[in-house]
Amino acid sequence: ASLTKFFRRSLRRIGRREGIDEASAAETTPPRAAPGRLGERICSLGSAGQFFFEYLVVVSLKKTSEGRYEPKITYQFPKRENLLKGQKEEEERLLQAIPLFCFPDGNNWAPVTDFTSETFSFVLTNVDGSRKIGYCRRLLPSGRGVRLPEVFCIISCLGCFGLFSKILDEVEKRRQISMAVIYPFMQGLRESPFPAPGKTVTIKSFIPESGTELIELTRPLDAHLEHVEFQALLQRLSPSVILPIFASAVLERRLIFLAEELSVLSQCIHAVAALLYPFTWAHTYIPVVPECLLDTVCCPTPFMVGIQLRHLERVLEQPMEEALIVDLCEGKILQAVGDEEEILPIKLQNEMLTSLSKHNNNNNVHTPEQVNTLVSEAFVHFFVRTVGHYGSHIKWNKSGSGAFQERPFCKAISSKTCRKFVKKFVKTNMFSLFIEEAERSRISQEGE
Repeated sequence: ASLTKFFRRSLRRIGRREGIDEASAAETTPPRAAPGRLGERICSLGSAGQFFFEYLVVVSLKKTSEGRYEPKITYQFPKRENLLKGQKEEEERLLQAIPLFCFPDGNNWAPVTDFTSETFSFVLTNVDGSRKIGYCRRLLPSGRGVRLPEVFCIISCLGCFGLFSKILDEVEKRRQISMAVIYPFMQGLRESPFPAPGKTVTIKSFIPESGTELIELTRPLDAHLEHVEFQALLQRLSPSVILPIFASAVLERRLIFLAEELSVLSQCIHAVAALLYPFTWAHTYIPVVPECLLDTVCCPTPFMVGIQLRHLERVLEQPMEEALIVDLCEGKILQAVGDEEEILPIKLQNEMLTSLSKHNNNNNVHTPEQVNTLVSEAFVHFFVRTVGHYGSHIKWNKSGSGAFQERPFCKAISSKTCRKFVKKFVKTNMFSLFIEEAERSRISQEGE
C-alpha cells in the first residue's frame, strides 16, 4: 500500500519539464537520443562492453492470510553486498517495484494446469533519471497438477528486446530442467561483454544429458531500433490508424492503449514511442500499468500508457481529460479528440500512408529488421521534411554556445500546411529538449 501511494504521489508531480527530473520508479520515459543531425542513426542505449544485466529475479505468487496471491521476489542473482546507504535504499525501492510490474494484472490468480508463456518488458526510472529495463518471461514451472505461474525478470540498463527475448528462451529451457541449471548460464552471460552493434558474443553453457552448448547472441546493426518491433504494431493496426496515433504523440497528448496480453501492450507502445525518433517522448511512459495504478489516466499532463482491456470500464469512469484511446485487439480508435487527421500536413501524411501500406502488405517478404528500417525511415523522412533545416537557424556566439532562432526557422517553411504543423511542434517538450542538446552539441564537439 505504501509503495502504491509513493507511485501515485510521484505521478501527480509530473510537469512538462519537471517530470523528467523528478522521475520515480513508476514515471517511465524511453531513452533520450544523443544530439546529432536530423535523420542520423544514433545509438541512445546500450554501449558495447557493458554488463548484459544487473540481476535476474524470479517473482512468484505467494498466498496471503486473506487467501489472495501477492507477487514476491523469491530468487535474486547476484546478491548485492557492501552497498552504500543510498545505493541500498535505491535497490530496495527497485526490488519493491519489480513484482508489481511482473504481475500488473492484480491479485486474482488461481493455480492452473496449463498456461501459455509470454514475454513483455517494462521500464523503471530512478530518482536520478537513470533507467532500467525489465525483460520478463511469465511461465508455468514444469511439474504435475495445478501450479501458479512465475516470472523470470532480467533487469538491465541496456535496450535490446530481441536479444533479451532469446536469453529468456534459454532461461525457460533450463527452468524446465532445474533452477540450478540457470545459475551457470546467467553467470557466463554476466561475465561476457555486451557486443557492439552487428557483433556476436558466444556463451558456453553446460546442460545435463546434453553437454556443453554454444549460444550465440547477436546484436542488431542498427542500434536505435534494437528495442523495437514495428511488425507487431503493423499486425495490430492499419496505417490509417497508426497516423492519427503518431499525430497525437507528436503533439504530446494523452494516449491510452488497450490489449489483454502484456506482450502486445509492451511491444506496441515501444513501437509507437520509436516512431518519434530522433525525438523522444519525455513524459509519463508506462507500457503496462499495474491495476493499482489505473488512476494514472487522471494525470493532467501528457502520458503514453498501456492498460489491460479488462479494465476499460474502470478507465472510462475516471475523471480524465481528453485522451486518445486505442484498442489493439480490435485495431481501432475508441476515443479521439477529433482533430487528429488535421494535425499532419496532408501531402506528407499521404506519403507516409503509402509507405506504411506498402510495408504492411509485404510483411511476409521482409524480415523484422527490414520492416524496422523501412518504417523508421518513413517517419524520419517526415521530420527531415518539416524541421530538418533547424541547424541553419542556430546562431552561434564566439564562446561556442548556440541560440535557436524560432521565428526565422518557422518563416523559412514555404508550405502553409507544414508551417502550421511546425508552429505547434516547436512548442512541444520533445522539440525543446532536442534543440537544447543541439545548442550544446557544438561545445561538446569542440571539447573533444
